[in-house]
Amino acid sequence: MSRYGMPALSRAAVAAVASLAVMASAFAPAASGTPPRTADRPQYVALGDSYSAGVFVRPWDERDGCGRSGRNYPHQVAGQLGFALTDVTCGAAEVVDGVLAPQPASKIYGPPTIPPAGGWSDLPPQADALSPGTDVVTVGIGGNSLGFGAIVRKCLELGATKPLQRKPCTDHYSDGGAGEAWLEERFARLDTDIAHMMSVIRRRAPHARVAVVGYPAIVPHSSGCTFGHWNQLGSVKKGDMPWLDSLELRLNALLEKHAAYHAAVYVDTYGPSTAHGVCESGDAKWMYGIKDNLTGDGDQTDPPAELCRSLPGTGEACTFVHPNARGLDNQTQQVSRALMISTG
Repeated sequence: MSRYGMPALSRAAVAAVASLAVMASAFAPAASGTPPRTADRPQYVALGDSYSAGVFVRPWDERDGCGRSGRNYPHQVAGQLGFALTDVTCGAAEVVDGVLAPQPASKIYGPPTIPPAGGWSDLPPQADALSPGTDVVTVGIGGNSLGFGAIVRKCLELGATKPLQRKPCTDHYSDGGAGEAWLEERFARLDTDIAHMMSVIRRRAPHARVAVVGYPAIVPHSSGCTFGHWNQLGSVKKGDMPWLDSLELRLNALLEKHAAYHAAVYVDTYGPSTAHGVCESGDAKWMYGIKDNLTGDGDQTDPPAELCRSLPGTGEACTFVHPNARGLDNQTQQVSRALMISTG
């Protein structure tokens, strides 16, 4: 054991973890891949962040840094239900900086993780894609606005540097911990921002069926997770996993509340995925870990940036806890079912 008390984690890795706040919210998708608008097909606009864009699932669009996957639920649902799709989802998108206002280039992280010369360009507000002619809207957003990536990064740091504490991240964000007030302020602001967003969607697409898509299960239980395994949750302590799960459930409850208030459908992707979190293995695992092997069709790769290369583990890319290909298929099943029910 080193003098830092970190038997399984090198100091270089801890330094890398400390920088993951940027990467955490970094994985963003937004691309077009939009088929020609057809008058006799329902017009479908998909809004959202990396969980809706399907980042790091092949094949993804490389043109604008949003990493939007051709296998994401907007594309699959549009194909199944015969919709004309406009997919403006983008990784790292937030309720304000993404849906309601432009997403600045400084908040576009790929894939490709390494941007082209000159970097990416600012993106227009996703809400600009809505119109009175929009028939169907899905929106999956809120995690980046809450700061979920930064929270996971903090859990990684505390797990690596507090070897004697069983649940250092839980203690930090609750029961009077240093991060509790910050987190409560983020939830309060997100509550207000989502209410505004739903009003804007209703105003711009007054005749549309609207579905609010919740987040799938990441770590509903710690069974199967091993400290220091980066295709799981790396240096997050097992004692902190119940709190991380409760945080996600609280975020989903907020989304469900606003869906009900604004007469939208809430799509539960969490319940059907509880046996398929990041601690599972093989085909039962529907969630990428911190650093994992890519899934999906084709041979697309994402050369890792220096930060990702400095992390332990053998994964191809820093996938930082996003749905893998099977996870996208689950989202598709739930969204498709919800839209068919709401139509009927």
